[in-house]
Amino acid sequence: MTVDEGKTRASESDLQICQHRTPTCCTKKMEESYQAAVRRERTQSIQALNFELKYMIVGHITAFQEAFESLLRFAENRTSSLFETAYRPMAKEAAEPVKELFTDISLYVLGAETTVESAVLRFFDSLFPLVYSRLINPGITDLSEDYTECLRLTRQDINPFGRYSKNMVTELSKSLWASRMLSQALSLGIEVINTTEHAALTKECSKALVKMQYCPHCQGLTLIRPCVGYCLNVMRGCLASVSELDAQWREYISTLEYLTNEMAASHDLEIALTGIRNSINEAILHAQLNGPQLSATVDKVCGQPKQQEGNLSSDNIVPVKEATETQTFAMAHASLNNKRREFIKNMKRSRTFYASIAERLCDGDLVMRDSSTCWNGEDVVESYTSRVVSNGLKAQINNPELKVRGLDPVVSNLIDKLQHFNQLDAEKAKLKLERWASRDAGSGGGSEEMESSGDCDDEDGCQGSGDRIHTADTLKDKKTHPENRNEPKPTVKKIDTTTTTSTVKSSSKHSVTGNGNSPAPSSSLVILTALAVLWHCPL
Repeated sequence: MTVDEGKTRASESDLQICQHRTPTCCTKKMEESYQAAVRRERTQSIQALNFELKYMIVGHITAFQEAFESLLRFAENRTSSLFETAYRPMAKEAAEPVKELFTDISLYVLGAETTVESAVLRFFDSLFPLVYSRLINPGITDLSEDYTECLRLTRQDINPFGRYSKNMVTELSKSLWASRMLSQALSLGIEVINTTEHAALTKECSKALVKMQYCPHCQGLTLIRPCVGYCLNVMRGCLASVSELDAQWREYISTLEYLTNEMAASHDLEIALTGIRNSINEAILHAQLNGPQLSATVDKVCGQPKQQEGNLSSDNIVPVKEATETQTFAMAHASLNNKRREFIKNMKRSRTFYASIAERLCDGDLVMRDSSTCWNGEDVVESYTSRVVSNGLKAQINNPELKVRGLDPVVSNLIDKLQHFNQLDAEKAKLKLERWASRDAGSGGGSEEMESSGDCDDEDGCQGSGDRIHTADTLKDKKTHPENRNEPKPTVKKIDTTTTTSTVKSSSKHSVTGNGNSPAPSSSLVILTALAVLWHCPL
């Protein structure tokens, strides 16, 4: 049966979209099927365009997380080796605080509601009772829960680790901030792509697409294709809201570029993570050298615990592990840097993605480019003579093919999210530059007794000093309300770290300073040395 034989004379009232003066083979039910088809095809077409961009972002998220976790494991193993070699009496008990510190760092970078400062200070809260009872006063035998808690609270006021705990917060905050922001930026990019893929078509758009792609079939014109200008008008009208993402998407790409450069700048992520070991080592040394003063203060606040003469039991000694240095860190470092450069290079090519999406959809087999005739929505013509509008919501007021009523609320929400993120990042970068410039221009590093400073803030991962607890008031409250002793302590989420880890090559004889050239001195020798220094050099 020929096409003409299959045609029926449907009245114009039967068809809502493919109305034509000549006989048609379409029905109202077929128009409904065509509308379902164009919605499906439109989603598939945008998904095809998004595939490379989404694959690139998802791939970088995976690569970044893998490289970051590798660096984190390396830094954690390197820090653990410090205790196993230089501070063996407390190595077993220090393992859990070290693990929690790096777990908190990982959670912070991945966007958890925590801060670098809270993670670092919680670590030093847990570390001080161990340093005090295993290194400064190794004869302590009564390390009860109450006495340990008293030591934890005392640390917050007497600051036994000097400026080193504050410096560790500052350096980690600077480096981890860019990594955290990049992680959030990548997640936001995926949200934008997924949302635009599935943005709902308006009725006007759906009808315009059917008229452009399927109405010729009703006349038996199955091989004819839309005119280029006609296609652009339809697509620019349908994607008017999506194209409004252009300005904020361009700024978003600039933000990604800034963050990747920031990660590779002077406050490098890899340097900061591997520097944790040295920061902890210097902090412990500071506490040991000030052992007599610390003991006097602690005795006044917490009382004198039971002590025994002689050395610690051999049960508290952890055998030194002969660790061999691998190339894990170097490989992870190089891998992360290479992925950064490759990623931002590819992302910069997508800067105009949402400004050119209509043109890309009208490219290829959808339109007639090498033919003398094309479909203009009404008939087969040699060229499209109507005005071709530009991209953007405002330009659609002159669109001859469909009416655009306003910005899609879903897309409007995306624009707000991108704008908010870009503004936060710009303001943050400005504040960081001003603050660091001011600090670098100043003299000295400030008082060692100040544990928190203005070098970083909440978004960096720092908290204000107002969160600190006054030891005397807290202890008084505990004595007044003994039932509060069993109040729950802050908990930390645990992540699975059961993976093959890298270790650091070190000698079985390791000095307290971590240079590996001499055996670690005994605690009594450290105290005698400190007394001699204090005798000749009064504070």
